[in-house]
Amino acid sequence: MNSDAARRPHLTAGLPPRRRGYPASDDLLQRRAATALAEQPAATSVRVAKTEVAGVSCLVCRPPAPQGRMIYLHGGGYRQCSAAAYRPFGTRLAAASRLTVVLVDYPLAPEQPFPNALHEVLTVLGAVRADRMPLLLGGDSAGGGLALASALVAAAMDVSLAGSVLFSPWLDLTNSSSSFNSRAATDPLFSKESADEAAAAYLQGVSATNPLASPLFGDLEHAPPTLVLTSGAEVLLDDSLRLAAGLAAAGRPVQLHVTPGQWHVWPVLQPAEPASIKALHAVAAFARAILPDAA
Repeated sequence: MNSDAARRPHLTAGLPPRRRGYPASDDLLQRRAATALAEQPAATSVRVAKTEVAGVSCLVCRPPAPQGRMIYLHGGGYRQCSAAAYRPFGTRLAAASRLTVVLVDYPLAPEQPFPNALHEVLTVLGAVRADRMPLLLGGDSAGGGLALASALVAAAMDVSLAGSVLFSPWLDLTNSSSSFNSRAATDPLFSKESADEAAAAYLQGVSATNPLASPLFGDLEHAPPTLVLTSGAEVLLDDSLRLAAGLAAAGRPVQLHVTPGQWHVWPVLQPAEPASIKALHAVAAFARAILPDAA
């Protein structure tokens, strides 16, 4: 670490302390083991390496001639999935965006409740930013909420990020948005019941309005330029709409793409769908716009 990096404050300095959780149920352990995303097609032009970044396990997906980096946080309700499961998507995202994608294996609830995952992500962010390449944060579902929370912590500590990319983000753990009811019949993957269960396992007594857990309650005034992609058919639609409105009201650059009729996190789960390919093209265009050297 160079002397300049050594003088920088640790991004985790102002976070609540880590906490101990409780063991996962047998049902949850079985669901974790059944994750099959790793069987999806991958971009063969992208090199993948397993490594540790500041002691945190990560998968690094490096395309030819990368123009920057994106720390990417997988979904799974804070309680399942992994960097390994997201390897194929990470390669497709890296190939499309021309960004090196760092998939973080953040710790899962209920064994590791809030704010443990936030500690790990900000530790990785602090290490990755030291190389001075343009840096973005990205994530889907719970990972999208974790990415935005991390971006707001970084902004509060005067750490400049080039942008953030959020797919179907889960941003309000009160789960009080009206789209939980209005889209219940069209979202086969996420429900009010599962959201409440996942939030309880992650929060374990912490208020659901804590902005470090539900970044819609945070200060958006210094958020980085943000691309939000959501489906008009999913229960988390309102989270994205509220974020876009909040960013616009705060005078922050934001792009909102609402795609009709798709599943929750469709670019991750349905790679062959034209709408998924279009979503990755939107990420590539966003990266070109905020990273002039990528044009």
